[in-house]
Amino acid sequence: MIKLASDPANSRGRMHSEPASAWRSSFQRDRDRIIHSTSFRRLKGKTQVFLAGEGDHYRTRLTHTLEVAQIARSLARALAFDEDLTEAIALAHDLGHPPFGHSGERALATAAADFGGFEHNIQSLRVVTRLERRYPLFDGLNLSWEVLEGLVKHNGPFAEANASGSDAQALSTAVAEINDWNDLMLTSFASGEAQCAAIADDIAYNAHDIDDGLRSGLLRISALRDVPALLSILTSVQTEFPGLDDERLVPELVRRLINWLVEDAIGEANRLIADLEPTAGAIRWAGHPVVSFSPETAHAESDIKAYLHAELYRNEVVADVMDKAESLVAALFERYRNDPDALPEAWRAGVTHSDDAHRVRHIADFLAGMTDRYALSEYQRLFDRVPDFG
Repeated sequence: MIKLASDPANSRGRMHSEPASAWRSSFQRDRDRIIHSTSFRRLKGKTQVFLAGEGDHYRTRLTHTLEVAQIARSLARALAFDEDLTEAIALAHDLGHPPFGHSGERALATAAADFGGFEHNIQSLRVVTRLERRYPLFDGLNLSWEVLEGLVKHNGPFAEANASGSDAQALSTAVAEINDWNDLMLTSFASGEAQCAAIADDIAYNAHDIDDGLRSGLLRISALRDVPALLSILTSVQTEFPGLDDERLVPELVRRLINWLVEDAIGEANRLIADLEPTAGAIRWAGHPVVSFSPETAHAESDIKAYLHAELYRNEVVADVMDKAESLVAALFERYRNDPDALPEAWRAGVTHSDDAHRVRHIADFLAGMTDRYALSEYQRLFDRVPDFG
């Protein structure tokens, strides 16, 4: 196998110079800083699909992140990539997610549309380079270049996917600052480690959203049979374990779904890696993701995504709650923008004497850091009524 792992000893460094750790590699240090950050802890109170606190067993943004990190690290180990870098990217990939999942993101994207927009991957970058304030000499976590690149390119080459419109304005701020410091190679793909984290994200939410959807009663095992890949897995489980009760059937379905997708990604990645030139830039300049599903599995995985979108994410029960959550975030944004004194004291200084673009970004930073619970309590404080999500 060609050795294409990122080498922590040859990292491109940090934006702010620091002495090396005596007992940790640079990527291990990155991972540890992310885990100890305030933003990481707040993920426990942020929505994955169901509101945080709605049920004891539903995934939150934090448990989703931990599942992504576990799968990503397994992929990295099998493919001989650096496990610590992979884990660091996976742990940081959702740090910028606002409350209420993608409904909160939509509200902020609309509110900030004229000022660079809002996208949670770029917000994750702002968190780790600006918004965390834990160190005497710099803002952010001062992570390695390789972690920052992985966050920027979570969905592939940044410049190619974000060539115009509001994202081009975003490039001039959060991404451009890093790119000016040390070229992010925005038109290339990311490292193999970052690609492991990205595909692990897809594997994790496909699997655990099925689990949570079944637990909620919005999805039914009988209906999963309409998706060929899920039918195949269910048939194999029920053939091997006739009469298995649902309490054990569902975890076995989820386990086999994850195993199938992981094993396919490992096999396809090994095939694609074998075709590469054995050079340091081979993965980044391959012209396509190297850690990916085989064409047949990619088609099946797309069917699973389509099923979840139609039957779970846009289910009337979930959609109604998320639409109300989107309106709540939008209302909070407008209140803070029109009345900066409504912000907590620690956040007022950033808006009282700033231009409109800075004010909008500052308010978006504040809102994006909220947990579901804090957003609900702020709404009740400012509007003197309890949000009705029933």
